[in-house]
Amino acid sequence: MVKRVAVILSGCGVYDGTEIHEASAVLVNLSRAGAKVQMFAPNANQMHVVNHCEGKPTEEKRNILQESARIARGDVTDLAKLDVSAFDAAIIPGGFGVAKNLSDWAVKNKDCTVQPDLEKIIKAFHKAGKPLGMCCISPILAAKLLPGCELTVGQDKECEKWPYAQTAGAVKEMGCKHVNTDVEQAHVDVKNKLVTTCAFMCNAPYHKIFDGIGVMVKETLKLA
Repeated sequence: MVKRVAVILSGCGVYDGTEIHEASAVLVNLSRAGAKVQMFAPNANQMHVVNHCEGKPTEEKRNILQESARIARGDVTDLAKLDVSAFDAAIIPGGFGVAKNLSDWAVKNKDCTVQPDLEKIIKAFHKAGKPLGMCCISPILAAKLLPGCELTVGQDKECEKWPYAQTAGAVKEMGCKHVNTDVEQAHVDVKNKLVTTCAFMCNAPYHKIFDGIGVMVKETLKLA
């Protein structure tokens, strides 16, 4: 039976939206597995717009849904219209848009709140026993909404390879179990049907990030 998967985006571009290579890796692996995909994003303004050449915010305003349409080749739906009963699983790629547009983690860290539509959706998938796949920074959404869950954002000791390892410490402080994994691995929390992989939380070659996301997608579909 064909698996129906909702892919939730947060804009377009690593510093203020969805990490494009992570989204592409998710979509390629879902396509290869024969899944039916529908993409969603909030119809709201981004927290800010970042000049990706300079890494600095600009005065410009952009809409999350419109920016996500760049990745979705125009075929993206308002997140408020996502009907959990129509899907077998949901996957959320990373990028700073998760921490800025899908939540306010970038400002409040572990005291963050999650975008209201997305909070309802994640809780509804979980309650229905439907799997959630998350990569890069997006597992912090699960840490916030699924108390005591197990997840990975890679490693918990900061170094050149793992520049964002402090996120693992924040996840632990939120009462979740962090599992150290390498970039080509994913962690499966069977009880919560949560599959996570670190992706660009690791300073790794593109193909290794692609492979780790492939494992995450495969394991998420197995649970669906």
